[in-house]
Amino acid sequence: MVTANHIRAVGPWRELQGQAHRRRVVDLREVILMPGLVNAHCHLDYTDMGGQLPAPKTFLDWIPLITAAKASWSYSDYAASWLNGAHMLLKSGTTTVADIEAMPDLLPEVWDATPLRVYSFLEMTGIKARRDPSEILHETVDKVESLAHHRNHLGLSPHAPYSTRPELLQFASRLAKKRRWRVSTHVAESEQEYEMFKDGRGAMYEWLRRNDRDNSDCGRGSPVEHLERNGLLGENLLAIHVNLLARGDAQLLGRRRVHVVHCPRSHDYFRHPPFERQRLARAGANVCLGTDSLATVRKSGKQKITLDMFEEMRALAAKDPGVSPEEILRMATVNGARALGQAGRIGELSPKTFADLIAIPYNGKKAGIHDAVLKHSGPIFAGMIDGRWIVPPLP
Repeated sequence: MVTANHIRAVGPWRELQGQAHRRRVVDLREVILMPGLVNAHCHLDYTDMGGQLPAPKTFLDWIPLITAAKASWSYSDYAASWLNGAHMLLKSGTTTVADIEAMPDLLPEVWDATPLRVYSFLEMTGIKARRDPSEILHETVDKVESLAHHRNHLGLSPHAPYSTRPELLQFASRLAKKRRWRVSTHVAESEQEYEMFKDGRGAMYEWLRRNDRDNSDCGRGSPVEHLERNGLLGENLLAIHVNLLARGDAQLLGRRRVHVVHCPRSHDYFRHPPFERQRLARAGANVCLGTDSLATVRKSGKQKITLDMFEEMRALAAKDPGVSPEEILRMATVNGARALGQAGRIGELSPKTFADLIAIPYNGKKAGIHDAVLKHSGPIFAGMIDGRWIVPPLP
């Protein structure tokens, strides 16, 4: 039962029909009614690059491909791409997305063009531009403070350890904790990054050294340890990817109550080593799911690829047979809500949570519901955000 933009009650119809007097009743027929999906990491503005970048041999080989693709785009290209991605997510059941904004000037115009609940993390780099870290942070904070929205939130995204200076990580960490902002950063994504920080050598180390990066912060431990040294690990951090772990990294992430976001199809695109979900979960890290961008989703033939959390859930199940359908669904809902500081408000169907929900067709037995969720493909049957139908049920 929904009142305004919140869930008032949850239960069988026979228990609730007495409270439905003079209220609009919608019969969805045979469906699974479930929380809207929480996509904990995305790059909406790269959506229209889907299928354009062939899977590279290494992560480092991919960087010039995406850089060249971005350089050829106009502001309107990015705006159209962002909105196309938002539409794909809505059709496939995502109601909340944590998006990395490489083009923050798109906001708030694109926010107003979609009913999605958006957590926008403003991206910060600085190595190539050789800008002062404090200048980068102040500019980003000014942008955050200039934006306000009744439904959406903002946070900081120092891009990655290799693409930012330690000072920027430190400044961002201190400010975000003071203001209670969320922070999202890519970390331990590739073997090249891991080798750069752990051993102080390798292809990424040499490439960045040639581009005048001060690599004196390398050779002192893993990328995760680098974040710890610079104060970034904490319960407000979304650590994206975390594909390579040194001894003690998982325990460190768990101890600091970090949220780790795994993007299964992106992981497959780069052929990264197996994702250590069990190790992270046992250590106490909150593991959730994201789509990343379509620029890092493998395409075969004329296959149409879309931003779709159901596809991510199936990709995880295929690579990790030890994870149950129930746990996968938690990673795509309540775990993502926790990562965004919204536990008890989104990602679940409970009294007083926001009325963000979706329905998918199902007429089987109750025992098969979780398996049916993983098998669902295509558009959802119905969807609601903030108490309003964004995918109206068929009459």
